[in-house]
Amino acid sequence: MVTTPKAHEPLARILLPSRGEPNDVRTLYLLESEQNKDRLRWQDRTQVTIPAGSEASFETYFNAFPAAYWRRWSQLNSVILALDVEGEATLSFFRSKQDGQRIAISHEHVTDGHHEFELKLNNFEDGGLLWFDVSAIKESTITDAAWCSPHAPAPQRLPDGTQYPAQPKKVAVGIPTFNRPADAVAALTALGSDPFVDDIIDVVLMPDQGNQHPADEPGYAEAVAHLGERFREFRQGNLGGSGGYSRIMYEALENTDAPYILYMDDDIAIEPDSIYRAVQAARYAESPFIVGGQMLNLQERSQLRTTGEQVNRSDFMWGPAPHAVYDHDFAKYPLRAIGDAQSRLDPKNYDSRALHRRVDVEYNGWWMCLFPRVVAETIGQPLPLFIKWDDTEYSLRAAQHGFPTVTWPGAAIWHMAWADKDDAIDWQAYFHLRNRLIVAALYHEGSPKEIIRSIFKSTLKHAMCMEYSTMAIQIEAMGDFLAGPDFLFEILETSLPRIAKIRGEYADAVIIESADKLPAPTGAPGVPTRNVGGRLGKVKKLPWLAKAVKHLVSKEDPAHHEAPQLNLTPEEARWFTLARVDSATVTTAGGTGVAFRKRDRALAGSLIRQTLELLEQIGDDFDELREDYRAALPELTSRQSWKKVFDAQ
Repeated sequence: MVTTPKAHEPLARILLPSRGEPNDVRTLYLLESEQNKDRLRWQDRTQVTIPAGSEASFETYFNAFPAAYWRRWSQLNSVILALDVEGEATLSFFRSKQDGQRIAISHEHVTDGHHEFELKLNNFEDGGLLWFDVSAIKESTITDAAWCSPHAPAPQRLPDGTQYPAQPKKVAVGIPTFNRPADAVAALTALGSDPFVDDIIDVVLMPDQGNQHPADEPGYAEAVAHLGERFREFRQGNLGGSGGYSRIMYEALENTDAPYILYMDDDIAIEPDSIYRAVQAARYAESPFIVGGQMLNLQERSQLRTTGEQVNRSDFMWGPAPHAVYDHDFAKYPLRAIGDAQSRLDPKNYDSRALHRRVDVEYNGWWMCLFPRVVAETIGQPLPLFIKWDDTEYSLRAAQHGFPTVTWPGAAIWHMAWADKDDAIDWQAYFHLRNRLIVAALYHEGSPKEIIRSIFKSTLKHAMCMEYSTMAIQIEAMGDFLAGPDFLFEILETSLPRIAKIRGEYADAVIIESADKLPAPTGAPGVPTRNVGGRLGKVKKLPWLAKAVKHLVSKEDPAHHEAPQLNLTPEEARWFTLARVDSATVTTAGGTGVAFRKRDRALAGSLIRQTLELLEQIGDDFDELREDYRAALPELTSRQSWKKVFDAQ
């Protein structure tokens, strides 16, 4: 442990919760000992007072230092904790192993003054965190604590072996928005809420693609006035997420000299220091990489949605990266909750051990994602995919050029989890499938059989669930994929209206205000509505499958189209339930209404036949389509091609 002052600049500040945060959210920042007689106090986010005899731990999501990631990806061999102390306390330093086991490093007695402690990063090959606990001997106030670098960033090594100079601490923040004026203004306001972070924001770019403008929203003038000449808004048609983010990248490269470009969604809650942390991770990288921010659940704010993802190469579908963790609630399972030898014998027991393991990913969602300028200049613009898979494709393309993606712990925003949306069955299903096929054509090697099998399995589930509008627009998606890459820019702005028109022809796409607007459900005796889990779940469902098939081949009862048999929540709307009835209402994921689904055997059969024909054609033509899409990629991702789109707006 080195105590000679050496800190060069902060990498991540130690933060306190914002005022008014509930207890579960506070656990993301600090943990108070249950034995404390007096509570900790703080008036701002960088100063905390610990009463005499009380203890606090910073082994938390936002304040533990992700040492394994810094060891793997950065130029640093050590990190310095710098802090100011008023009072008398003991600082206890710890590290964890990849399985969460805690290792004590040292205990340091501190009194009034500035203190710095250097900790090595040589014990974190597979995972592990660094943190400190505080035990106040006398009432102690800790101010401006931060994990700091011991030196300035050095030049980076590019994939071709040449050096890239160290970059200044500046970033262009881009937030595309579409008819979320209040959310957009809240995001702009948050950017200016922390002077420490505000100081590194070089420019804020906001493509406005809707007809409900942030400029008309209360608070907009104040937020923009604070940003001043740094704020630039662009009115354009609805070009989707890829069009909005591509505009940000285009403007950042053409009209700014910002060394980093940060994408953020508009419908998020921001932890501003995450912006700073992402920039510092990029500046101190051994070689440039894309820095992905993690997603915390906006509706369950102590819950981390995922620690990392990859594309499964068999069926070319999103999935968890090795060792990834989903839906982890830090309020229930803090980082220290690693269980013991006895509890780990029971596979039903859950703990936080996996949170200490480093996770290597392939891509990161664009709810928060930072791109070094050199990456964007090297590999080009996003694909014109409107929405879905554009973020995945960009990281896969970057990796081919030697620029990996890293999902960085402790840099995060709050966003509604995708599990709380209907995007697998609503209009977005068209883009899910079309773009999955396009990206597969670009990056999948070998036979597409598993991809085709996966799509057909999904089609059968949609048929069982009476999701005929989904099947119809997925047929449209396959047709557009087969048409080749030449039409992608042409249909960028027209696909959504076309898909909306198709969906409007199907009852399951019509949202009714409430099930109360329909006759009371007539019932479906014997039909299961609860899922069966466990290792034998699939076996237990076999009798349900047999009964479902028998029902599906029978003629539907028209009487059930007048009144639903069941009213189902989204969680209850499973194939083994819906395949056994002729009708049901299903509540939307957001709880804003219901869809009245009605079984139509003839329609289902027609849609399945059309799907099979298109899947057969995809299998036959995939090699040729692969060549076409790969040959078109440079043109589809060129700045000049996108300039034509923007100039036409």
